[in-house]
Amino acid sequence: MPTLGRLHLVTDTRPGRDALNTVAAALRAGFDVIQVRPEDHVTDREAYELTIRVLAMCRELGRTCLVNDRLHIALAAGADGGHVGADDLPVAAARRILGPGAILGATARNPQAARRAVADGASYLGVGPAFATTTKSGLPDAIGPAGVRAVAGSVSVPVVAIGGVTAARAGELYSAGAHAVAVVGAVSGAADPYAAAMEFVR
Repeated sequence: MPTLGRLHLVTDTRPGRDALNTVAAALRAGFDVIQVRPEDHVTDREAYELTIRVLAMCRELGRTCLVNDRLHIALAAGADGGHVGADDLPVAAARRILGPGAILGATARNPQAARRAVADGASYLGVGPAFATTTKSGLPDAIGPAGVRAVAGSVSVPVVAIGGVTAARAGELYSAGAHAVAVVGAVSGAADPYAAAMEFVR
């Protein structure tokens, strides 16, 4: 199974963002995992073409490529796995689709949901929002490092903290037991995505 490194970039496909340029910058800086997260307005064909290009960049460097929600795109492109959120397919169903060898991430906000997701076949948990974020609308309140710690202490799989993560706050999340942090706006919204990604690597 491909590795689940310490730094994950989640693509930002909102209008005006250059997802591929941001991915290239993050990979060059040393990010280990790229998660392609197509916004709702992105068609399946566009999502597939983006995934194919991101996957090629990841393969060249031996990095991991996952697809958020659209598991058929993950399978069609040959990605390393996928991630399902609270409103996506149930974890057990997602595991049946992806098969036993793929990486499968699931979103969890508390220990109960975390244990259930792991029992249903999740390889890792996306936990958050760690801090308040404007990248995605309709999110619940931030759970903070204490919330991340509660989940990390309740399961044996890696926990990936997401939501409002900045380079300055990443250390706090690692200290709380997060195996990795997942970053969106702090890199994709930066004037210089490579410099922003390097801040995380440092």
